Amino acid sequence: GDPGPDRDAQQAEGAACYRMFISGLLDLTDNRVGGATVPAPGVVRHDGDDSYLVVAADKGTAMFSDLANEVAASYGFWLGDAFASGGSVGYDHKAMGITARGAWESVKRHFRELGVDTQREEFTVVGIGDMSGDVFGNGMLRSEHIRLLAAFDHRHVFVDPQPDAARSYAERRRLFELPRSSWEDYDRSVLSPGGGVWPRTTKRIPVGAQMRVALGIAEGVTGLSPPELIRAILLAPVDLLWNGGIGTYVKASTEAHADVGDKAADAVRVDGAELRVRVVVEGGNLGLTQRGRVEYARAGGKVNTDAIDNSAGVDCSDHEVNIKILLDQLVADGALPASGRTPLLLEMTEEVAGLVLADNVEQNTVLGMSRAHAAPMLGVHARLAAHLEESGGLHREQAALPSAARFGTLEAAGDALTSPELASLLAHVKLALERDVLASELPDAEVFAARLAGYFPRPLRERYGTAIRAHPLRREITTTVLVNTVVNGAGMSYPFRLAEEMSASATDTVRAFAVATAVFDLPAAWRAIRELGAAVPVTVADEMMFELRRQLERASRWLLIHRPQPLAVGAEINRFAAVVRELAPRVPGWLRGGEAEGMATRRDRLTAAGAPEELAVRVAAALPVFGLLDVADVAELGERDVSGVGTDQEREVAGVAELYFALSAHLGIDPMLGSVSDLERGDRWHALARLALRDDLYASLREITLDVLRGSDPGVGVDEEIARWEQENSSRLTRARATLAEIADSGTLDLPALSVATRRIRSMVR
Repeated sequence: GDPGPDRDAQQAEGAACYRMFISGLLDLTDNRVGGATVPAPGVVRHDGDDSYLVVAADKGTAMFSDLANEVAASYGFWLGDAFASGGSVGYDHKAMGITARGAWESVKRHFRELGVDTQREEFTVVGIGDMSGDVFGNGMLRSEHIRLLAAFDHRHVFVDPQPDAARSYAERRRLFELPRSSWEDYDRSVLSPGGGVWPRTTKRIPVGAQMRVALGIAEGVTGLSPPELIRAILLAPVDLLWNGGIGTYVKASTEAHADVGDKAADAVRVDGAELRVRVVVEGGNLGLTQRGRVEYARAGGKVNTDAIDNSAGVDCSDHEVNIKILLDQLVADGALPASGRTPLLLEMTEEVAGLVLADNVEQNTVLGMSRAHAAPMLGVHARLAAHLEESGGLHREQAALPSAARFGTLEAAGDALTSPELASLLAHVKLALERDVLASELPDAEVFAARLAGYFPRPLRERYGTAIRAHPLRREITTTVLVNTVVNGAGMSYPFRLAEEMSASATDTVRAFAVATAVFDLPAAWRAIRELGAAVPVTVADEMMFELRRQLERASRWLLIHRPQPLAVGAEINRFAAVVRELAPRVPGWLRGGEAEGMATRRDRLTAAGAPEELAVRVAAALPVFGLLDVADVAELGERDVSGVGTDQEREVAGVAELYFALSAHLGIDPMLGSVSDLERGDRWHALARLALRDDLYASLREITLDVLRGSDPGVGVDEEIARWEQENSSRLTRARATLAEIADSGTLDLPALSVATRRIRSMVR
């Protein structure tokens, strides 16, 4: 028949089926009326209340958001047009380019690790998709330095062996702006010699010298069928493979095509081990199987997962849903005229994009740091996977994560988890922590109210703060924000390791994180590092983040050991933040000897790499500054213990700090802490032994500081105080010093030697 009416009939039938499908979902779903859950009529429920159902546009249904919302409206469903995001009144993902912009953060991170700035230096790309598509089109306009050598979609194969970056960028932009364009519309005069556009129905495509060089095709090949050329494009030795299309094109060599479940791509699919590209980024879904990703990463390729790379689209939809729920409540309460709803929603578009992209940057940072430390952390990752499996959320086979035996093989080979495996582990860590936090009282705590507000764009925060606090999904949003903040900031193994080491609950670790980050103002330091962007090498940015993480971990442990549990977050912040804020800038001046030299060396290395002086000092002094928690505690204990001392509180805390750091240098605590950090993490017991040593060293320094304070005279300098204390305790100190000297002379600072040294230092305390 005539293709016009046929196509119309097909569209109408598709829409009717979609309406039926959405109706079926809503027939089974609880509704909300006036804040109460109303079960669907005529349904026997075997689960609890759950009125949250949203649908997202995907392959084939991208234009159906309004249809879905019409059906939801006919059911009086509580979410209104928040039910299907991206409709005619919503955030237009293609106009925002949000999915591609999010995935481009993965591109930037991978290339920074390779020493390439994609926004300033040219790099070669092959791609899946065409310029009319949201993800492919927006993606291939993210940098003017892209040299797109080849691409294909379901209709055409495009090759440009030696593209001019500027001219080809302009032509791609023209195609992107041309309604319903295809590669066939590409201006042939812009193509380099040997290039072309061919329908996939062509029998044979001519292959010249330029194409052979560009795509790494064997000498002597003068022609290929379209499937053969597509395989050559996938296997090209270029910088980036950008997947912005539909279909699964890469599997593992251990998988059969039948395992993949995408028959249409069977003729062109390749194995991960065969890929010659340096970086793969997945703007589209399921471009590679998870095992294909792992195989490619094991062979040295850079890749995450589709869930990491293209999360911005879903993230944007989540924001839209939660904002619309709030706006509808405001309209219902008369706080916002109905006519003001859409303009307010749309005026926040770019700020919503900013909130979403911050998540992409943070997830890429946490993953990048996990990759950098994956080998020494393999034992921890093995125990973490076992823990997640036991607690019910993780199926290793489905997640393509190693079995316990396979972890053992990796460890024996000195190997580590790959980026796609780490991404999978990261997701399961977040899901498990979310479950634990949501089941606790933390989301209701007043101290976390600002986290809820921070999820929403500024106009809503400023005008409707009270309504935000009454949001029907406030607990879920607060939980999501908290979990992301903890895991992205402290690393994926932080909650697990603290729980393992301290027998703390998941919520205890979140409380400790909240106190420690506020006391040491870590979010400001993290922000300062992120804002440096390409001004410092990514290894240096990671090193700074890692040093701050060490401060965070030590502070978290300290709080879990020394303060009443569960931590009263607000009260603990009030107790320590002012002291730390006041004294932290003075700590570098109190350090002595090797500790001062070590800090100066760290600072100079960071400034030489491009870090600003203030930030470099902040990072270089992070571990000594952690000692201020002990200082604040000792000052308070000293005040209680020592009558007549501590009348001047300023002298009290600053004086205690000066004494604490002088004693640290005098007793050689810092080199011993360094030796403890150098011990292998090994298994759980090794890790706990390391921690016990470190805790003992800090505890001894704390006790000795208190001991010296007990007999102190406010008018005497710290060196005189230490000399007096040494004299009063000479016999005990002489014995301890003799053993420490013997250990130092032996040159062996293993676990047994450090255990003895730590005991000797502890014996100096009366």
